[in-house]
Amino acid sequence: MDFSEIRELDRAYHAETYAYFPVAFAGGKNATLLSTDQKTYIDFGAGIATNIFGVNDESWKAAVIDQLNKIQHVCNYYYAEPQSRLAQLLCTRSGAKRVFFANSGAEANECALKAARKYSAQKYGDGVRAGIVSLKDSFHGRTLFTLSATGQEAFHRWFSPFVPGIVSAEKDMDDIRRVADERTCAVIIECVQGESGVTALSESFVRALEAYCKERDILLICDEVQCGNGRTGKLYAYQHYGISPDIVTTAKGLGGGLPIGACLFFDKTEHVLQPGDHGSTFGGNPVCCAGAVNVISRLTDEFLLEVQGKAAYLRAKLKGLDGVRGVTGLGMMIGLEIEKNAKAVAAECLDRGLLVLTAHERLRLVPPLTITKTEMDEGLSILKEVLA
Repeated sequence: MDFSEIRELDRAYHAETYAYFPVAFAGGKNATLLSTDQKTYIDFGAGIATNIFGVNDESWKAAVIDQLNKIQHVCNYYYAEPQSRLAQLLCTRSGAKRVFFANSGAEANECALKAARKYSAQKYGDGVRAGIVSLKDSFHGRTLFTLSATGQEAFHRWFSPFVPGIVSAEKDMDDIRRVADERTCAVIIECVQGESGVTALSESFVRALEAYCKERDILLICDEVQCGNGRTGKLYAYQHYGISPDIVTTAKGLGGGLPIGACLFFDKTEHVLQPGDHGSTFGGNPVCCAGAVNVISRLTDEFLLEVQGKAAYLRAKLKGLDGVRGVTGLGMMIGLEIEKNAKAVAAECLDRGLLVLTAHERLRLVPPLTITKTEMDEGLSILKEVLA
């Protein structure tokens, strides 16, 4: 199909949920994509931080195809080797004790919030400590529970009433103390808030919040859906802060392009979920897990040092561009405060062959972690022209 045929088919039958850019992709290699009309694009978006090894990565493809040649799905009545291997890898690398597999970040967060309520119900009585605190400007998903925990009113329109017992606080301890009380069971945070502008939380706040939660037996949940899996130069962003969360959720880059989410349980929460408490038909799908095993196995300390080097290079170059007021985020999760309208800049970048994302008034850059210096320089050159 050519682009016009794809577009017309989509307009006729697809739910009207997405504001598409006028392009469809047919292939590519690493951070260079090829559209259906044979135009090349440098990818600074990675499918929203998902294709962390870019496209057509040979090692990742081999792992996925090898599993496809064996069996494509096993329900959770039975064991599956890729699922067990991935659980071991995630626990070994993170310090977690147990893992629940889901299909997305929203589902991983849904699991975490349910587990937090069960933890407190078992310890303090059902419904006694069911309150959850999230942060303003957060984003935790589009299921009703995770949307209720999302601290952005723009996402709440049309969908009330929401799950009760959830409040959002400012990113400071005074407001946390104001809204949290003896009925609070958990606080959920993103160490780098992606959807609201790519803003990293301050180290002093995160450490003070951890201490506050531990003193009161409030579970600390770190949402690593976007900022995890090497994106910030460490396996998970919370590791920059020197804290020990009780639950960690992740997705996006975990599967390298296949749908998978994970909810990691640490010491306090290791045994919270028992048979019948939670489940997922496709959670832990062996093909998705095979891709994720390849991803986590390759996110070695040496690889993560390379990511840190690429991030430093990109950030230094971006700070020197005309029209850039500031560079936010952490590692290869970058927000750009710019003088021009972000959506207009993203559209013009597309016209010139560069894919960038937006987050409120900022540009959001989350390229594949395997992006080459040549690809970075080509993308930076286009961005420079557009901003100037």
